[in-house]
Amino acid sequence: MSDAAPLPLPVARSIASLRQTVGDWRANGLRIGFVPTMGALHAGHLSLVEMARARADRVVVSIFVNPTQFGPSEDFSKYPRQERADAARLAAFGVDVLYAPTVDEMYPAGATTAVTVGGVTDRLEGVCRPGHFSGVATVVTKLLNQVRPDLAVFGEKDYQQLLVVRRMVADLDLAVDIVPGPTVREADGLAMSSRNAYLSSEDRAVAAALPATLSFVASQLRGGLDAAPLLEAGRTRLLKAGFSEVQYLDLADAETLAPLDRADRPARLLVAAKVGATRLIDNVAV
Repeated sequence: MSDAAPLPLPVARSIASLRQTVGDWRANGLRIGFVPTMGALHAGHLSLVEMARARADRVVVSIFVNPTQFGPSEDFSKYPRQERADAARLAAFGVDVLYAPTVDEMYPAGATTAVTVGGVTDRLEGVCRPGHFSGVATVVTKLLNQVRPDLAVFGEKDYQQLLVVRRMVADLDLAVDIVPGPTVREADGLAMSSRNAYLSSEDRAVAAALPATLSFVASQLRGGLDAAPLLEAGRTRLLKAGFSEVQYLDLADAETLAPLDRADRPARLLVAAKVGATRLIDNVAV
């Protein structure tokens, strides 16, 4: 454990110290839950912590802003970092260890290996953010190997990421149960996200149109209508509400993310759109 920054719960900043702690738990037959995050924690993250707490004897939460999943023009440098406030919230929720490695610890000099996942990465975020999912898959593989949990909880708000992690875990025969956590929303329906902190008051008012549009389009799709005109109407509605760009609003198979013309099987309606300089993503089941 690290003594450098006294926080209200035990902190591991190296793989070695984390493994010593986890090894002691395993030697005592304890079940370990894990919630990976990039910090700037909100109620959505804490709902995942509660799910892990209910399913495990010990809970590890990681905070690591992963540089390899950010593109060159994205917000890595300004991504909100508030470790002390996050640690206080985690301590209140009974987290046993905060794992907060440095970039050098996660990616030591000379590291060249990357993990790529095909299929579910070929559309949507995979197109809009080239290289993003390789960064995600690589860091999640490393985190799962470092923590060695029995279960790990991932939020459905990042639905495509959840599918990528599931595919990777299955393909690499990793011995961990991936548990999905429902999206937690603000009173007006906006999905909770660390990036919501970027929104001005004016942009925040506009952002409420995102969940409202998703809900409207999904309700129409559930009635058996063709997707194409409804998706086009949804994109138009968002632009009229004040969004500067709609990168996608698509209906996709809930397991493969293959595009669908109708909601004639379990499906997901997914959206990415920009309000001001802030990019928001969301999804709902159909």
